[in-house]
Amino acid sequence: MLCFIVVSCNFLFSQNKQILYGFSDVPQSLLLNPAKQLDNDWYFGIPLLSHIHAKVGITGSTVYDIFADDNVNFNTKIRNAVDNMGSNDFYSVNQQLEIFSGGFSLGSSYEKDKYISFGLYQELDFIFYFPKDLAILALEGNQNNINRPFRTNQVRLAAEALSVWHVGYSKKLNDKLTVGLRGKIYSSLANVNSTKNKGRFVTVPGQSNFYDHIFDVDLEARTSGIANLDGDNVDPGREMIRRVFFGGNLGLGFDVGFTHKINKQWTFDGSLLDVGFIRHTKGIENHEIKGNYTFEGINPLFPNSGSGQSAEDYWNEIEENFEGLFEVDSTTTKYTTWRPVKLNTSLNYAFGKETFEECNCTQDEGQYLNRAGLQLFAMTRPNKPIMALTAYYYRRLFDNLQVKATYTVDSFSAYNIGLGMSANLGGLNFYVMADNFLQLENIYDTQSVSLQLGFNYIFKKKDED
Repeated sequence: MLCFIVVSCNFLFSQNKQILYGFSDVPQSLLLNPAKQLDNDWYFGIPLLSHIHAKVGITGSTVYDIFADDNVNFNTKIRNAVDNMGSNDFYSVNQQLEIFSGGFSLGSSYEKDKYISFGLYQELDFIFYFPKDLAILALEGNQNNINRPFRTNQVRLAAEALSVWHVGYSKKLNDKLTVGLRGKIYSSLANVNSTKNKGRFVTVPGQSNFYDHIFDVDLEARTSGIANLDGDNVDPGREMIRRVFFGGNLGLGFDVGFTHKINKQWTFDGSLLDVGFIRHTKGIENHEIKGNYTFEGINPLFPNSGSGQSAEDYWNEIEENFEGLFEVDSTTTKYTTWRPVKLNTSLNYAFGKETFEECNCTQDEGQYLNRAGLQLFAMTRPNKPIMALTAYYYRRLFDNLQVKATYTVDSFSAYNIGLGMSANLGGLNFYVMADNFLQLENIYDTQSVSLQLGFNYIFKKKDED
């Protein structure tokens, strides 16, 4: 069990999409900043293929640290892995699949200064913090830790599967400033939330037995959308599909962003994403353990044959006494969860003028082949926010081929190099993005790896012909 916890906490999915952010040739960049200007009349995403995203990373010991064939004792590796991790290390998953999307520009024939985008995507978000105290307890036991408190507030878990319906609007206010807003309706398919646990466990010398095990705890797990999947007449697959289309626990949220052109070459932009909540009212099942409990432990002497109690009866009695120690309060109380808020901001410099055969005054930054800049990302999490800083370089090789390279420093790695490409074949757009190429030689020892790809159909502006 301890080995499973340690290995699991090595994998971390993050919602930072540093390669996609600001990559305006890809329509999905609007999901990261609703004020980003797209240079097309309209687009639609190929259903279920327009945006596929997954990312994995690590903040503590790697799988390689535990299973490497290096002649080091396995128990020693587990011990080192636990020592190298803290209660702020966590296992987290974020995955997104765009079901459909589209967008179109509005405005006069000579300047399209407004853009509307819309769509539906499915998202999975999971985070589990590494309970270091409990890992030490599992590794060492309590015999050598008498009077040492083990904190139970390190047990923190949040998981959500949901669909997101969204409509965005951006408006170019003047030659320098564009603002954007995106409204969202969340439909939660299932939720598990246990992030406000408190308390401790301690073993002390006992009076009736060698040791007393004292629990002073306040533990709560709230769930929605799971209890009502168990009915005799419920098809879980169909039920989940129904919840995608407003059939789950509903919530509201919004994204907001801006793009400010300081001058012809310098641009500053930013966005705030997923400011919103979900109200959980369906399929509620909550469990709480709260109070002070004392377990006097196991009688070290087995009963003699004359007592009439078998060894099996003896152990069954111990199990029943321990299970009966805690009073679990189960309720169906409604609750509210808040979405993890994401912040993006970047400063960009365009350079390397291109010589045009004819004037194209509407092309966004088309007179420059290159862009370079810095991007800051931050996201709220139950323990503390996570942050990342990215330096990037963008190059337009041809009208139909663009590339972007990134260097990211975050909690997982100080040398994460990523690459992205967007290509057009007629109206069909294809993009692929991945990062942490330096560590792909040994995937089991990598700090983070991500992949994004998708297909869109983009109808360019007529004045580009």
